[in-house]
Order: sequence, then structure tokens, then C-alpha cells
Amino acid sequence: MGQEFFINSQKIEDQIRTLLPSQGGSQAGFDLSASTQIIPIIDITESAEGSNLRSDLQNALDFACDFNQVTNQTTTLVTNTGFFRVFGVSCVGNVSPSINRIFLDDTSTTKTVFQDGVASNSVTTQPKSLIFDFIVFLSAGLTLKATSNSALTNINVSTRQVASIDGTITNPLLFSS
Repeated sequence: MGQEFFINSQKIEDQIRTLLPSQGGSQAGFDLSASTQIIPIIDITESAEGSNLRSDLQNALDFACDFNQVTNQTTTLVTNTGFFRVFGVSCVGNVSPSINRIFLDDTSTTKTVFQDGVASNSVTTQPKSLIFDFIVFLSAGLTLKATSNSALTNINVSTRQVASIDGTITNPLLFSS
């Protein structure tokens, strides 16, 4: 008989009991142990838990997306808490300074999370577009805003909540497993 090693991880034991009710389920079960014997491998990742969607599909665009075109103004994009996918295109002309910016605001300070622009006037500088796609976390008291400082500069931005503040995934609107 092979040598046995005991695993003392409550997190792993709880995960096994959740995934394998025959190993104790929500009640007290058997202690986990490892040995030098060949033992089948059990997948305890999120996909094995029964998640119906890959993470890229959970981030799909849907009717819950909110779109804003921001030109020569500041617009509030998101005020509620959670994780949000922020994506779109920044278009800047050849007028200086042309700046598009997405930032977090707590009413006393701001934190830039995306910025695009043109530093100097030049007729040789061609207008440009820049695609962006990232995820931000908004805790209580934070808002996500976008600003454009010129009539020749705009930012087309969409947002979609991908998880609640506690990390619970938000599937696409009207998705049913």
C-alpha cells in the first residue's frame, strides 16, 4: 500500500463536497487524502461546477449595453456598483489639444483609466481612431465618466455590467441555460 498524505484545506474540502455530493455533500464527509496510488483527476474549476457559458461568452454584447457618444462635453456612463466592460472607439482630430478621456470620479478626485489625444496643432497630423475594450470595478461612491474637449473629437463608448460588486457573473440579458 502507498504512503498517504492528508490535505488540510477547508476551501478544497468544501469545493469537493459541493461538486461531489456522494463525498459528504453539505454534511460532514470524509477527510481528503492523497496517496501514491493512481487516482482519477477531478476538475474543480468553474466549468466543472456547471457554468453554462465560457467567460468570453458571458461578456457578450446584448440589450443591456448602454451606448454614449461624447463630443465636446463630459458624460456620466455608469453610477452603480460592480464590474463593467467598457468598449468603443476614440476619434481625435488634428486640433490641439484634442483629448478623449474615460475616468473614475469620487466627487473630490478623478482617476484616468483611458486617454487618447493629439498633443499639438498640425495640418499634417491625420485624424485617428483608437479602439478600446477593458473592464473597470466601481465601488460605492464611484462613477465612470467620459469627456471630450473639442467639437472635432469624440468618443463612442458602450458599457455592460459583467459582474455584481460581489463578483457574481452577469450573463447576457435574456440568456437562459
